[in-house]
Amino acid sequence: MSHYLKLVHMEIHRFRYPLAAMMGLTLVWQMVTLIIHVNGKLDRAADALIHNLLVNGAALERFSFADMIPGMLYSLPILACIAALSVYVFLIWYRDWYGRVSFIYRLLMLPASRKHVYLAKLTAIVLLVLGMLSFQLLLLPVEQWVFKLIVPAEHFEASTFGDVVSANLVLDVLLPRNFDRFALSYLLGIAAVIVIFTAILLERSYRLAGILYAVGYASICTFVFLYTMYLMWTGSYLYPEEIIAIEFAIGILITAVSIWLGFRLLKKKITV
Repeated sequence: MSHYLKLVHMEIHRFRYPLAAMMGLTLVWQMVTLIIHVNGKLDRAADALIHNLLVNGAALERFSFADMIPGMLYSLPILACIAALSVYVFLIWYRDWYGRVSFIYRLLMLPASRKHVYLAKLTAIVLLVLGMLSFQLLLLPVEQWVFKLIVPAEHFEASTFGDVVSANLVLDVLLPRNFDRFALSYLLGIAAVIVIFTAILLERSYRLAGILYAVGYASICTFVFLYTMYLMWTGSYLYPEEIIAIEFAIGILITAVSIWLGFRLLKKKITV
């Protein structure tokens, strides 16, 4: 267990600078975007008053924090972080093979089970994703506080956390308010990472032929899941809760098979 925890710490430590950069980018970009958007709204409201576009007795325009964040411009750093972490799913393995020193061989010669290397890399990816998600969740109330500071009281309208998440498509996808959907989404995300890990190990085990094996394996897993879901949603009399349970089961089955195959490849096929 101690070897596993040390490997997890090492993997996260190696990504500390990119992680800090992603957090800094998200913070600065979203704050600047919010301030620019709010100032634009206030300028337009002032112009409306100056040009008598508001009739006597009409209420001033009021807007909430949720009104400020639906645009794609606000979501760009989130999408950039998702793209960076998606690329890192591959780099976390290939960096060890193609770095200045073939670090993977040092990892595989450690006096511990090789499956710890696999699980440590998987855990690191999951923790990095959860870390970025937690950072975004902590950032939302800070941005809401800044919004309240710069918007005059006569224009300010309160918004709930649910309103804020629903207002932005990317946040709404990342933070489903239904727990079943939340758990299913992240289970499938972890399953996808595990399938990619196993595909990478197939490629590393069989080299040129392994490319075909890797693509074929990933394609089969994707097809099995999507086609089963297509049949369930289009030609089934099952309740939505039952379909979600079946989705869970298929995701767990694909995950279990992929982990078993990945462990076997690390133990039997990849040699030092």
